Amino acid sequence: METFAPKTTLYPLFLSLTGLHCLLVGLGQVGQRKLAGLLACDPASVLVLDPHASTQQDPTLLNMLDDGRVRLEYRICTADDIDGKALVFAATGSVAENQRVAALCRSQGVLCNCASAPDDGSFHVPAVARCAPLAAALSTGGASPALARRWKDELTQWLVPRARMAALMGRLRPMVLALNAETVHNTKLFRKLTASPLQQWLEDGDLENCRQWLLAELPSELHAHIAELLYDLP
Repeated sequence: METFAPKTTLYPLFLSLTGLHCLLVGLGQVGQRKLAGLLACDPASVLVLDPHASTQQDPTLLNMLDDGRVRLEYRICTADDIDGKALVFAATGSVAENQRVAALCRSQGVLCNCASAPDDGSFHVPAVARCAPLAAALSTGGASPALARRWKDELTQWLVPRARMAALMGRLRPMVLALNAETVHNTKLFRKLTASPLQQWLEDGDLENCRQWLLAELPSELHAHIAELLYDLP
């Protein structure tokens, strides 16, 4: 029996799409999921190409297409469409067409996700669990996206109790760095914070113990900010 494995080790990253132009080829069920994910990440524009797109009686899709960043054209993809795009999604119902789009992207050095055959493209889209400010991505390397989506729910539950600690660290870190202390000193403080009981206290809503610990461990210059650090955490 053949065992699935990606052709090479994949490089994980979280990519900002702000100000970038994207291309989506295919507007079926897969394409609609891709479009929703793209729009959530604030791209400058999304060109959608599908000669057979149907938008009738689908309010969710119509709402996405009404977004000013989206332009739908009823035609196939050409090499000119790829020029200037940061990301391309080949999400048609045709394996051959998706492969053709992926090949065009390779020839122009543009990143492409190929829905029908992940290894024909240059990147996979992981399942992402979010609990602000945390986000965790889970990939099976293209072996089973459905399984990754199922595990995403379990991962989300794991993130929930850790979101408050992440929010606290997000507020505290720039304050600590602004003191311009030696890097070794900051590293020691951050490690002490991550190993502390703060996360458990935050989960329990025990802000008084948090306040006392921060008073004891933070530089005196930051004591005036402790109430601000602990206020209205998620």
